[in-house]
Amino acid sequence: MYPDRVVSGMRPTGAMHLGHYHGALKNWIRMQSEQHCLFFVADWHALTTHYDDPGIVERSTWDMVVDWLAAGIDPSQATIFIQSRVPEHAELHLLLSMATPLGWLERVPTYRDQIENLATKDLATYGFLGYPLLQAADVLIYRASEVPVGEDQLPHVEMMREIARRFNHIYGKEKGFEEKALEAVRKLGSKRAKLYLELRTDYQQDGKDEALEQARAMLEDAGSLSNIDRERLFGYLEGSRKLILVEPQAILTESSRLPGLDGRKMSKSYGNAIGLREDRASVVKKIRTMPTDPARVRRTDAGDPKRCPVWQLHEVYSDQPTRDWVVKGCTSAGIGCIECKQPVIDGVLAEQEPMQERAQQYLDDPSLVRAIVADGCDKARRLAQETMRDVREAMGISYT
Repeated sequence: MYPDRVVSGMRPTGAMHLGHYHGALKNWIRMQSEQHCLFFVADWHALTTHYDDPGIVERSTWDMVVDWLAAGIDPSQATIFIQSRVPEHAELHLLLSMATPLGWLERVPTYRDQIENLATKDLATYGFLGYPLLQAADVLIYRASEVPVGEDQLPHVEMMREIARRFNHIYGKEKGFEEKALEAVRKLGSKRAKLYLELRTDYQQDGKDEALEQARAMLEDAGSLSNIDRERLFGYLEGSRKLILVEPQAILTESSRLPGLDGRKMSKSYGNAIGLREDRASVVKKIRTMPTDPARVRRTDAGDPKRCPVWQLHEVYSDQPTRDWVVKGCTSAGIGCIECKQPVIDGVLAEQEPMQERAQQYLDDPSLVRAIVADGCDKARRLAQETMRDVREAMGISYT
């Protein structure tokens, strides 16, 4: 069994906003203290839709890393890297493409949706069609156990699992596998070898899941085994195939509770976003000029908070006494819209203040960001190279 790992990435296609923070980064910050996380800037993915204007990708890549650090991603806990700096992603993508049915890519719901939503762009390219396959390579190359995604990305994770399963089925039948597995069993020592074979029988003949777990735990503690022998024995436990790529599980994350300034989803393309590190004066102006309940034409008109985009921000940034004050004041015309907006302004600015402070050191010295990314790329590449050695060997192209 491989250690638990979480892998996730974001496309650098423009400035990050508070919707990204509430929708993804807060989850990342929580997870980084719980298990090994790898977070990457998906610059190759950005090219699938911005291939004709790649300048924005480079600019946004470094800004994105600063935003992550400002939000609270800790490079001492998580590995931060840039996708294109780990070329093994591209190699695994290429090798997986040899055995991935074309129909699998064409049926991905987000592929069809984006073709419709981005009708002004020429997306009749393999890069765009193969986006989910590159995404699979991004995760499978680290043998990730979990992938945090929103509900719309669940089909992508399911396809990752299918691709890993298909690869293991085609290439996991190592020549002389059983003989090599039994040789690895002997390396356990007579007492452990006997227990391993008994547990294997209990699982395969009687379907005892507890026997499988006990055997896996024993193999984890067997310091005398090489990684390849350990993987052979994991495969031998469940059948007669070697586990090469791990099937990741999806972690369904809460969708962002933060709406845009007009009540719709916060998005750069809608022009309704507040930047993660936006200037204080700009934030104040944006919120003060937000649309409100259309029924409140005059200050003396009563309103309904549920019809007002500002109320949705109160649900994120205000405590219960403040929300009670808003409901009472709005429905009785006891407060005006400017008064109502002030607690939201205060809440947003309070959230941004520590981000601005953390970001400043990286803005003052960009070499710090470069060093963090370089270290992260080295760590990620070492893990990726381990996987690719096994993949090449399984496919018979290691040439050793």
